[in-house]
Parts: sequence; C-alpha cells; structure tokens
Amino acid sequence: MTNSTCGGAESDLCRDEPAAFVLKFIAMASILLAGMAGIAIPLIGKHRRYLRTDGNLFVAAKAFAAGVILATGFVHMLSDATEALNSPCLPEFPWSKFPFTGFFAMMAALFTLLLDFVGTQYYERKQGMNRAVDEQARVGTSEEGNVGKVFGEEESGGMHIVGMHAHAAHHRHNHPHGDACDGGGIVKEHGHDHSHALIAANEETDVRHVVVSQVLELGIVSHSVIIGLSLGVSQSPCAIRPLIAALSFHQFFEGFALGGCISQAQFKASSTTIMACFFALTTPIGVGIGTGIASVYNPYSPGALIAEGILDALSAGILVYMALVDLIAADFLSKRMSCNFRLQLVSYCMLFLGAGLMSSLAIWA
Repeated sequence: MTNSTCGGAESDLCRDEPAAFVLKFIAMASILLAGMAGIAIPLIGKHRRYLRTDGNLFVAAKAFAAGVILATGFVHMLSDATEALNSPCLPEFPWSKFPFTGFFAMMAALFTLLLDFVGTQYYERKQGMNRAVDEQARVGTSEEGNVGKVFGEEESGGMHIVGMHAHAAHHRHNHPHGDACDGGGIVKEHGHDHSHALIAANEETDVRHVVVSQVLELGIVSHSVIIGLSLGVSQSPCAIRPLIAALSFHQFFEGFALGGCISQAQFKASSTTIMACFFALTTPIGVGIGTGIASVYNPYSPGALIAEGILDALSAGILVYMALVDLIAADFLSKRMSCNFRLQLVSYCMLFLGAGLMSSLAIWA
C-alpha cells in the first residue's frame, strides 16, 4: 500500500535494468551533444556578421531564448517542485499545511534581485578601480592634457565609474526633449559630451551582461543536476526513451539561451570555455551519478523529494526573475525595440514561439 501510494509500484511496470543501463549511456551522449550544440551556436555566431550580438537577428534569437527560460521556470520547474513537495510520501505536517513551492520560488527571486544588485555593484567598483590604477600610472606624463576635462574623465576618453554616472546623468538632464528614436542631431552638436555618455552606458551594459550570464547559469545548472539525477536512477526503459529526446531538446534550448547571454558578456576565451563546458557537462554528470547510486537511491524517500522540490522551486524563482527582468524587460522596453516595429513583431513572435516549444516538452519530460 505504501509503494502504491508513493508511486513506487509504477516504476516496476517496465523494469529492465540491463536495457536501462545501455539507454543511460545513450542519454548521456545525446544530452551532452545537444547542450554543446546549443551553447556553441551563439558563441561561435557572434564572430559571424549575421549573428553579431548587436544585430537584429541576435535580438530576435535572444527573445526566443528568453521564452525558453521563462517556460522552463514556470512550466517545468514549478510543476516538478509542486509534485515533489505535495507527494503523499511526505509527512502531512508541515508539507501539506503551507504552499512551500511558491514560497521558495518567491524567496529565490528576491535573493536573485539582491545578488543581481550586489554583483553589479561589485563589478562596477572592480572596473572603476582597474581604470583608476591605469590613470595613476599615467599621472606625471600627461598632466598637461588633463586641463579642462569633465569630472571623472580619463586621458583615454573613458571615465571612472563615478564620473560615468555623474556625466551620463548630466547629459540626460541637458537633453530632456527631442525624438527618442532620433538622436543624430545631439551627436553632431554635442559629440564630445555624447561620446562620454555612450561610454558610460556601454560599460554599465557590459557589467549587466556579466552578472546576468553568471546568475542565469546558476539557475540552469542547479536544475540540470536534478533532471540528470532523475533520469539516472530510473530503471525503466519505457520512461527513459522519451526522456532522452525531450531532455536533449531541453538542453539544446537552454544552452542556446545561456550562450546568448555569455556572448554578450564579452568574457575572455578561457572563461567562456569554462562556463560552456560546465553547463554542457552538468546533466550528463547528473545522469552518471544517478546511474551509480540507482541501486541504493530511492527517489520517493522524503529526503529525496524534499531536496528535489526545494531545488526545483529555487531554480524556478531564479529563472523566472532572470527571464522577466534581465532578458525580456531589458530588451522589449529598450529604445531600440520601440523604434523598430518590424523588430518588435519578430521578437514577440520568437518570444511566444520559444515559450510554446519549451512548454510542449512538458508532455514528455
């Protein structure tokens, strides 16, 4: 009765350990290749003219990726977390007395907001200190060229972080009017001031891309471990076969979304490679770990269900926040999007397409 209630009997309907063992190696190879292909496309494409990170095609592709991430959080992770934390295998108190899934997802979203803010501040200060060191190294050799510079401005034409914020705000204050989609006249008439405002905006944007890519990978990887482990401990070929295809597509789409954020962050080649490999290997490693502990691991034990449910809920909160705030809002509320109706139309279609395709995978996984 206990096994039937907790779902243990269901796993025995198609139990075949030798066949499942072979399928798990096929799953590891398929998921690894899919993840590598997904994350490699935007990373390699940024060196091609048609997939540059500043091109319209990349913006549309990023909208598709944002839809994938949003559906992953809402449809896949929240659903899995709810199923685990509401399992009849868990004691009634406290798990059936409080909506823990929503609570953990909310706390993860708030924590991500804090991490987002702290990470951005850290990288801005780090960037500002690096630029200050470079400035001090040139002091004494070009003091004459510093006369008349704007507060915060450096010899190279750049600005310290404090100067960036002050000067960019000053620039915006002096130009409150005009067509939002046509800044050409301002650039020509105030080229020097406008160039520094652009430098400030560009460097702040670069910092945001760094933080977004790292936090996004944190949310995706934590979920990848769970889905890999779940497949690895299964001894049912009937369950593993559809999971191979579904998780391969799942990994491909998530890799594409993460790769797009990493390519915009302008990391060094070594850092980019490490982040890409870490993502691609996480799920196959999870499958391998699950395979190794399949004989002693009970996925219906209270400890396993609680851990799975909490991790999935936390991952859902992280990814929903990242998708809505740092991917969708950042692009769809931008000046570039509002000034290009065709780009708006294509991006919205890609956003809904990505969300729809990723949601449909929930039928199988």
